[in-house]
Amino acid sequence: MESCLFSVVSSSPEETITIGERIAALLHKGSVVALRGGLGAGKTCLTKGIARGLGVTEEVTSPTYTIISEYEGRLPFYHIDAYRLRGDDDFAALGADDALYGNGVTVIEWSERVANSIPDTALAIEISILEDARRLIAVKEAAP
Repeated sequence: MESCLFSVVSSSPEETITIGERIAALLHKGSVVALRGGLGAGKTCLTKGIARGLGVTEEVTSPTYTIISEYEGRLPFYHIDAYRLRGDDDFAALGADDALYGNGVTVIEWSERVANSIPDTALAIEISILEDARRLIAVKEAAP
């Protein structure tokens, strides 16, 4: 059962990136972050901030077509976009378990598409679009 650890409102993409940097401070080797939110909610912006907070200096982009991108920071950083996947079998066929149970931090956009593959220990983050282009970012203690 999910319970909200904290929530914050972001007023801009830059602020969302900064919030991601702060979330990165909560993460460690083996952490999995399961992101949920509609198109344009800010999942990739938040992911960029998490990557920056983990010391990734390379430009982080959405891996919609490559599905999994790997970056080097103070820990290996895996960015997975499950939007084009048809479910957990597709996810497993990609070898995503190597990222989920490896020595780095994994962020999964569209995590609801692979809900059964998400570890119980994952941090779940739901991003909702509010009025005036603001975003509500709710961090919960368990996924899916």
